Amino acid sequence: MEEAHTMPDPAVPATPPTPPVPLTALLAREDLALRQIAGPADPGIVIHWAHTSEMADPYPYLLGGELLLTAGVHVPEAAGSGTYFDDYVARIVAAGGAALGFGLAPVHDSVPRALVAACDAHGLPLVEVPEQTTFSGIARAVWQLMAQARLAELRRVTEAQQSLAAAASRPDPVPSVLRQLAQRVGGRAVLYGPEGAEIASAGRPAETAVREALTRLADVVRPSGPGTPTSAADTAAGTHLAAYSLGAGQGFVLGVAAPQRDPGDHTIASVAAVLLSLLTGEHQSGTGAARSSALVRLLLGTPPAEVADLLGPGPWLVVHARPEAQAPDPVAASALGAALGSPLVDLAEDVVRVLVAADREPAAQPGWTLGVSAASTPAGWPSADT
Repeated sequence: MEEAHTMPDPAVPATPPTPPVPLTALLAREDLALRQIAGPADPGIVIHWAHTSEMADPYPYLLGGELLLTAGVHVPEAAGSGTYFDDYVARIVAAGGAALGFGLAPVHDSVPRALVAACDAHGLPLVEVPEQTTFSGIARAVWQLMAQARLAELRRVTEAQQSLAAAASRPDPVPSVLRQLAQRVGGRAVLYGPEGAEIASAGRPAETAVREALTRLADVVRPSGPGTPTSAADTAAGTHLAAYSLGAGQGFVLGVAAPQRDPGDHTIASVAAVLLSLLTGEHQSGTGAARSSALVRLLLGTPPAEVADLLGPGPWLVVHARPEAQAPDPVAASALGAALGSPLVDLAEDVVRVLVAADREPAAQPGWTLGVSAASTPAGWPSADT
């Protein structure tokens, strides 16, 4: 397993980065008439931008991922005899250059053989640029392809966000969100509990090494003190892993394992993390402490009417909910409370009871049959609960 690294906070999903352009897509542009004449023909080679340079050592001016374009103005007449081209290509590779484009005319009528050999030796794709194709035309084509790829990725992310939101409104919201996430990233999605146990999962099965690595990565983001990251990424057995801490430090973690990591996958997983945070944890800031205080006072004999104000302004509705399919579990009950706008949820056998502020009229929930009492003060709660 590689060293895990943290990622941006998933609380506010970011816009996906612009996807790079496969070199094969650029070579397929008939208007450019480009031809690869050396280096690996790997469909996984991508271009992040095009850059023109006639420097003998372009290393200081490269960021990595470039298609470096040159007309060979920097090439001395005696370059073919010696290590000039080998040194030149080695510096491009060291800087992270993705490919080299060599323009024909007006300086060179053909690509120097020594350059071809050097690119083959160092594994750098070498593209022959015909006389009629300008470097600016290539740069424009790269940006056009990047714009198309970005638009496609934005559409993919938008569709995924919509499907995840729809999944969160289903009677089984947590499994549905996990299934949608696994489908969208083409891998596996896992919800881990505060103790590290796997609560629910969906998607393609993962091999043992990947499962163990994902569990360890989940431990990295599980709240353990100041400075704990909210998300982290890693790779194990060729599988890309990501983990996201859910909620306000309760210990739930979302884990994702996928065979590849596309630019929008982090955004999609971040949306799922936000939804799962709402479905599994405290969704109203500050209510946890107030409810704990109310519970302690009730246990010590304080009348309900005297502690009700800790829960919020009344009056209140008592909602009885029965699932139309399988028996409810704690996660489904919490999700129902979130949908009704209340964290005051009680799971009792086959019935879920929710205490809802009267100014929040409970809406119909798919997969549930709801019974709603009249608005009541604490003194009337026992009657409203019948």
